[in-house]
Amino acid sequence: MARKDLLDIASLHREEIEFLLDQSTSFKKLFTHSVKKIPALEGKSVLMLFYEASTRTHSSFEVAAKRLSAEVTNFDVAHSSITKGESVRETIETLQAMRTDYIVVRHSHPGLPGMIARQTTASVINAGDGAHEHPTQALLDAFTIKEKFPDPRGKKVLIIGDILHSRVARSTSTLLQKLGIEVAYLGPGSLVPKYVPASIRRFTDYEAAMAWAPDVVYLLRVQLERQDVQFFPSVREYHRVYGITTARLAEIRDRGLYIMHPGPVNRGVELCDAVMDYERSLITNQVENGISIRMAVLDWLTPGGEFPRQESTYAARQRANSSVIVP
Repeated sequence: MARKDLLDIASLHREEIEFLLDQSTSFKKLFTHSVKKIPALEGKSVLMLFYEASTRTHSSFEVAAKRLSAEVTNFDVAHSSITKGESVRETIETLQAMRTDYIVVRHSHPGLPGMIARQTTASVINAGDGAHEHPTQALLDAFTIKEKFPDPRGKKVLIIGDILHSRVARSTSTLLQKLGIEVAYLGPGSLVPKYVPASIRRFTDYEAAMAWAPDVVYLLRVQLERQDVQFFPSVREYHRVYGITTARLAEIRDRGLYIMHPGPVNRGVELCDAVMDYERSLITNQVENGISIRMAVLDWLTPGGEFPRQESTYAARQRANSSVIVP
């Protein structure tokens, strides 16, 4: 069953997640073999509505939409009527008159993409709402892990850092558990929520967390811009206690662990410079996989309502023409 919107991970069924991951594999095969553009969304329009600054997510969605042959419009919030006091609802009413098919939304207020979705027939994709959700980041994280572990059930992922303010931690941990992956959190007591799901281990000591024997170490960016009080003594102290130092990287290399980070990276805070050259760093893979995941999501969603659809429109068309893109 296709959906009109993608607002969170919790509401996705395992079958839907597996479908999107499979479609992402197909799309990645296309654009890594010189097929840079396909007509899947030809004639459709995608509106980029970013109230918060973004580089990776914004550019990834834009590239994904253009590779599907959609028209992309970037809504310049800084120079819009919003600066004159126009409400989000008034903005959406204006944009709805433009008959856009997809709206990709990033906003600092949790739940705002859902509010927009209820006011428009366009398919709304949550590209990050405050410290709440970031569903496409979770999907690309899962896709990246599955490339290394085709059957990820029973694997362990240790998420380190600012869990309290992280929409990535919430979305990614929820999705990984749906795939049978064990998840644990590590961070200062002030940055790890006191109440976490019983299925997630909670560590405040690095050595104890590593004794849990993770397969993947996932570093989160310390979000200083979301911290209205000081949650740890200093950046240097944070790096010493919770970061991947040169010495810890050597241990990680000896154990053959993978390293991930959603970006942007704070070098010398979450990790040392040498991590970027580590042979099992998946940070660049995550960036590349963001494009194929977002292509899959855009192709899967159905603007205007929810209708049964067993596979993507483009995949079905290709099957009919005996040109299979879905294995």
